[in-house]
Amino acid sequence: MLIKRPPDIPSSEITSRNLFENRRAFLARAGVGLAAGAALWHGVPEAARATSTSTALATTPSAFSTTEALTDYKSVTTYNNFYEFGTDKADPARNAGRMVVRPWTLRVEGLAGRPRTFDIDALLRLAPLEERIYRMRCVEGWSMVIPWVGFPLAALLKDVDPLGSAKYVEFLTHYDPEIMTRRPVLEWPYGEGLRMDEALHPLTLLAVGLYGETLPNQNGAPVRLVVPWKYGFKSAKSIVTIRLTEKQPATAWNRAAPQEYGFYSNVNPEVSHPRWSQATERRIGELRRRPTLMFNGYADQVASLYQGMDLRKHY
Repeated sequence: MLIKRPPDIPSSEITSRNLFENRRAFLARAGVGLAAGAALWHGVPEAARATSTSTALATTPSAFSTTEALTDYKSVTTYNNFYEFGTDKADPARNAGRMVVRPWTLRVEGLAGRPRTFDIDALLRLAPLEERIYRMRCVEGWSMVIPWVGFPLAALLKDVDPLGSAKYVEFLTHYDPEIMTRRPVLEWPYGEGLRMDEALHPLTLLAVGLYGETLPNQNGAPVRLVVPWKYGFKSAKSIVTIRLTEKQPATAWNRAAPQEYGFYSNVNPEVSHPRWSQATERRIGELRRRPTLMFNGYADQVASLYQGMDLRKHY
């Protein structure tokens, strides 16, 4: 398997939440509109700049946000898993700029009363955009705190009227062999899935931005899933199709290595990966390791979804 423990990366300074919010407030008061995006690029590496045409997004703060210190923008945008653009953490920032994200459509199909295709700009108007600061945990043992911009997936699902027979939600991502890897790292296109109650949970986000701007390509532009209580590979990037199904959909990593990656993939310090423990994690920007929290610290919100389930069997 290609997933392995990452080597220690040099720590970088954390962007404080106050600094980020004060900068956002200044830009809003200045009324600089799209120019705000350019201001926020100050100090961002060229590798990250080259892979996105970024614009500022109007958002409201969310009560779901953590108050933990943010991971710095450089790390968030240059240390990524996006295997379609390479398996090294720096590959997506180097290579994802080749992906065209405008125009873009997202098709919702399957067991829906009103299946439809959303243009990305129509999708941005579907629901008010919120800024949600979420803890994110990678199965490889590292974590980040990221200020996502998006809206609850439930708003999109409500718009298409799921049928009573719809029990799962499948996500299929963009795949273009002309610009993406042709190596059989996984079965392409990348596919993921959630149970319907997981998809409708208010924490489950369709993200269209981070740090107050549209998503960089390497972070899953123009629209991606964010499920903060699950390992990061569940949060599918660059989604083109959402399909409502009655049967549990096959998922990319579960197809590739079912003994290592289950359908649920909830963050659980008590269930080790076959090749390493999940009991601790290293927050990017820190040298020390910290204990991994059950459901990545979101147990109060989501534990009831799995009441009565054996979480060692349903890993």
